[in-house]
Amino acid sequence: MPERYEGNVSISKDIDAYVRVPALDWASVFVPHGAINTALPGDRVIVQLAPGVRDDGQRIGAIVEIINRAKKCHTGTLQKVGNEYILNPSDKKTYVQILISDIGDVNPKSKVAVEIVSWTSSMLAKGKIVRVLGLPGENNAEMVAYALEKGFSDEHRAAVDTEARAIGERGITEEDKQGRRDFRNTLTFTIDPADAKDFDDAISFKYITEGEHAGRYEVGIHIADVSYYVKPGSALNDEAVERETSVYLVDRVIPMLPEVLSNDLCSLVEGKDRLVMSAVFILDNDGEVYDSWYGRSVIHSKKRFAYEEAQVVMDTHNENLHSRELHILNGIAKKLYDFRFREGALILDTEEVKFKLDENGKPIDVYIKVRGDTHKMIEELMLLANRKVSEFITLSQTIEHPICVYRVHDRPDTDRMHELDLFIRGLGERVRFIEGVIPSHDLNKLLVKLEGRPEKDLLEVHITRSMAKAAYSTDNVGHYGLAFKYYSHFTSPIRRYADVLTHRLLQRILDGDMPKQEEKPELQKLCGYASLREKEAADAERGSIKHKQIEYMADRIGQVFEGLVSGVSKWGIYVEEEKSRCEGMVRLRDLGGDFYNFDEKKQRVIGERSGDEFRIGDKVKIRVLSANLELRQIDYKVVR
Repeated sequence: MPERYEGNVSISKDIDAYVRVPALDWASVFVPHGAINTALPGDRVIVQLAPGVRDDGQRIGAIVEIINRAKKCHTGTLQKVGNEYILNPSDKKTYVQILISDIGDVNPKSKVAVEIVSWTSSMLAKGKIVRVLGLPGENNAEMVAYALEKGFSDEHRAAVDTEARAIGERGITEEDKQGRRDFRNTLTFTIDPADAKDFDDAISFKYITEGEHAGRYEVGIHIADVSYYVKPGSALNDEAVERETSVYLVDRVIPMLPEVLSNDLCSLVEGKDRLVMSAVFILDNDGEVYDSWYGRSVIHSKKRFAYEEAQVVMDTHNENLHSRELHILNGIAKKLYDFRFREGALILDTEEVKFKLDENGKPIDVYIKVRGDTHKMIEELMLLANRKVSEFITLSQTIEHPICVYRVHDRPDTDRMHELDLFIRGLGERVRFIEGVIPSHDLNKLLVKLEGRPEKDLLEVHITRSMAKAAYSTDNVGHYGLAFKYYSHFTSPIRRYADVLTHRLLQRILDGDMPKQEEKPELQKLCGYASLREKEAADAERGSIKHKQIEYMADRIGQVFEGLVSGVSKWGIYVEEEKSRCEGMVRLRDLGGDFYNFDEKKQRVIGERSGDEFRIGDKVKIRVLSANLELRQIDYKVVR
């Protein structure tokens, strides 16, 4: 039988396909357009190898099965052809012509979402309009389009809203609080972004003055008890499984759960009793864990801090707002961070670009979100809870292969490590290669060396791209990036269904209802789907950010900015504008004054006559030539 493999599709300008097959040593399988079998960019497919190879040695194949479509629907504008309409897709990689026979009373100038219902041939499909989004260029139409293309609707089904309303109207009763550990008289607070709408984690703190742990601290990580409300078999659960995650676009959140839960009943708001799942630890100042407790609890948050507010409280030593407790927690978090660093965790602190939008959603300014000590403190406490809950669930079971929803991160692929090595050499730096990977300690040392230099941000991005993708699995291979043996997602069940599954498993073990081996296949299936939906949500989020970056630069055509060379290729150099991080291309022909060639070995572009060269990390002045929302690209020109 011919060899068959699973992989993801990319499409060339000639409408040939390339299927990247991680299971094979070579980069991809070439599929001529006649054998694409309706596959579209990003689709997960089965490719069957054909005899022989191309002149360049690449294997040839045919796509025989579509496992998963990357796009649930296609967005774009309508274009009239004769008496019918076709979709002019927003994504220009969508090569297929989608025919819409009847648009009804839809304004033909509208931006629409279209679902493919049948295929006439590999190049022609029939579609139906599933939603009218608005006029092209309108902020709401463009943002919703990115989510819909990945299958995330900004509207919940009627049955889901009905269930959520009924739960909200019932509220929290005294009966709900029975049997729970009571933390309502313990100092408890939340620390979140200033614009946060939901609060799914809270921290409690208590000094221990008596007993064997006197002089230590009881620190509780309390997480919204979503699994108490979202029950298997309910409409809420079914839709949460379908969504798997909330989606964070530039200007909005598309929540996994209806707002009556995500923003109210499950949100750990200040001044109200809330039901939680808790991980409570006895700690000392070095972050050593002496004891732990897990279970359902009830809390009452005394204070809602924004990150910036908590930072000011720590910096000004405001005792009235619990600065002493914050300082102790911060000190513990720093010890936990140091421990991870010593164990070989990758210490990445990638900057996040944020936009200031006007009332119409148009970007008028851009800034970098600063991560202070309070951000890092909460992050370390959440990592502690995720790690210890995963360890508890695993070690509580006596079966050979314990059942748990792990968040795994495998060792990096050697080829990607070589690409990262080329990038680092392009920066003029050197690292070691040991057993096919660059040691994490070497990468951390290089990041420290580049501290304060713009190249550090580029390196962090390239390190992230070179890593294996973190995923959910019932098979524990550990977490390479965090250097944890056990790791699960526990701390965000409002926005991640995988965390709901972890909560259910934890409660079952506390109840003595140990999971059975025969449950594993179904749980692994849910893990695989959660990983897929996470990627699709990330694609939608990146699309919305890129859209705003292009929109931002579209109002700055002809203006000159400082930039940093972020990549080099045979087509040109990629430059990232310093403030907005808007990446665009300077084509080789636009470098001017010479004929430039790409030197792959030295990762540079060099002029034949002048010897002028451009390397990754070089600072350049750039002028904005164009910013095309339809093509989703920015073009720059180097200013000498």
